[in-house]
Amino acid sequence: MEFCPKCKTLMLPKKKFFVCPKCGTKVKIKSTESEVIKEKLASPHAKPIKKVAKDIEGTFPIVDAECPKCGNKTAYWWMQQVLEGEDEPETQFFRCTRCKHTWRKLG
Repeated sequence: MEFCPKCKTLMLPKKKFFVCPKCGTKVKIKSTESEVIKEKLASPHAKPIKKVAKDIEGTFPIVDAECPKCGNKTAYWWMQQVLEGEDEPETQFFRCTRCKHTWRKLG
């Protein structure tokens, strides 16, 4: 977790920065660790999906969701727009808290 140095509000991860939703202050994320998920995307216009950096993974909420790989019952989740057009809906992603397998909600 990262708190804003100016107003002490919890900052949110945005690409390579933590951004304060209250005052707009940006702080560069120290770790640049990310990998592209190796999966076929449904649309040829879709952007590659990046895995979440390990140092910010714990900032995402945890929900009850069964991992299709190991059967664990809890996962981190986040929303991400994967298609180029801004009018397309965001996709919900899950990452297992045990084996770190990442999948998206279908339909």
